[in-house]
Amino acid sequence: MLQLYETRVSSRLLLGTARYPSPAVLAEAVRASRTEIVTVSLRRESGAERSGQAFWSLVRDLGVRVLPNTAGCHSVKEAVTTAHMAREVFGTPWIKLEVIGEDDTLQPDVFGLTEAARILAAEGFEVFPYTTEDLVVAERLLAAGCRVLMPWGAPIGSGRGLNNVFGLRTLRAHFPGVPLIIDAGVGVPSHAAQALELGCDAVLINTAVAQAGNPVAMAAAFAQAVEAGRAAWEAGAIEPRDFAAPSTPVIGTAFRR
Repeated sequence: MLQLYETRVSSRLLLGTARYPSPAVLAEAVRASRTEIVTVSLRRESGAERSGQAFWSLVRDLGVRVLPNTAGCHSVKEAVTTAHMAREVFGTPWIKLEVIGEDDTLQPDVFGLTEAARILAAEGFEVFPYTTEDLVVAERLLAAGCRVLMPWGAPIGSGRGLNNVFGLRTLRAHFPGVPLIIDAGVGVPSHAAQALELGCDAVLINTAVAQAGNPVAMAAAFAQAVEAGRAAWEAGAIEPRDFAAPSTPVIGTAFRR
């Protein structure tokens, strides 16, 4: 089981809900993924006009927990305002906090992120910060009140996988008790399996599923990959070696003088 704040879930796969070919495909992909948490983006007009109710109803009917996000926010004020709207609309203290600092890579503004996290945590939000693998930033986010970290694997939607395996290993080693959810850049199921093999606790997938040729089949593949990766981590993988190590014992075998 994975504990996120006071909530325990069985699935270690979180699924985004954007860019699917249709609502029906989204619903089938969520079911195939066996996820228990989906992320949703809240636009400003939704808070005032209650638009998009058909979409929100579809998500609720799937029986999954909603993790609203502040996607597209570029400032502390914008992110905090969006979080307040999300809490009102969805009735949850959870918020996936994004404060974007660079438009080409969509890299987080870690300075704005930590400030927004401090404000929201003080107001009772349970913050899931989209961050980098930087150890100092992680320390600041935890000090601000976050109890989950969501480091990126690669730029959002890039499908490049885990660009800094060393950094993620280091993050895992420094914060062994903090849930780590890889957010962004995962492109294929093997990337997800690798993240779990490194000791990360979960992955969040959107583009790799939504834009696949068959989103439903891809969602099912990611579900299997996450389970395999976690099982490998728990089993204890061997350490890489520079030289060969014979798998067949040589003691007692015939040899020539």
